Amino acid sequence: MKSPIIVIGIGEMGSVFARALLRAGYPVYPVTRDLDMDEVARQIPAPEMVLVAVAENTLNTVLEHLPPAWHGRVALLQNELLPADWERFGLTRPTVISVWFEKKKGQDVKVLVPSPAFGPHAQLLADSLGSLGIPARVLENEAELLFELVVKNVYIVTVNCAGLVTGGTVSTLWSQHREFAEGVAREVIALQQALTGQVFDADTLIKAMLAAFDGDPDHVCTGRSAPARLARALQQADAAGLEVPHLREIASRQQD
Repeated sequence: MKSPIIVIGIGEMGSVFARALLRAGYPVYPVTRDLDMDEVARQIPAPEMVLVAVAENTLNTVLEHLPPAWHGRVALLQNELLPADWERFGLTRPTVISVWFEKKKGQDVKVLVPSPAFGPHAQLLADSLGSLGIPARVLENEAELLFELVVKNVYIVTVNCAGLVTGGTVSTLWSQHREFAEGVAREVIALQQALTGQVFDADTLIKAMLAAFDGDPDHVCTGRSAPARLARALQQADAAGLEVPHLREIASRQQD
């Protein structure tokens, strides 16, 4: 029998991964907020993988209290994820997947583009998702992973923040508000550069963002998390000393 896999957080996304892993033949042990991770770690000290599938606003708390025995087995899938988010907790080489599919309550999985993954268990995740017909691809190195994480961040923060003004879908955002949307995207890219200390080709990132737009042109720009994403982006801009006039104008219009 294959070694068990721990899944921390069994929401919509965690449930998709749990089903994929079960179909691939792995015993899955779910950890909910009511369970003590340390107690589970005493029972299962050496799982094949520990998939952290909690929301991004809960990630820091989970990683802070993650049992040390699991540190070398972690896989992450959160949005707005960058290397500093796991390195601060002493995780040196987790498996990371940039998820490009949606799963909402009462709806089937909707794939935008294949989900890139990197790390010790990247192939395991790709194969497991493939058993559900969800495409994923394994990256070659950490540089590719960083680029893919930044692409996802640019996509999410741009459409959420710009959508607070424009509403609508990603296709209408680009077809009817392109200059505004591109201005927001370039400010988000500047934020990503400040957060990572790396320089990225903005045109290449925007091209990758548009490929995701094409994958689901009817994707609605905003959701419940959009105001929080805008507030977080402005906090990051202030810390980095960036002007980000488009983002500040969006915030100003929300206060009117």
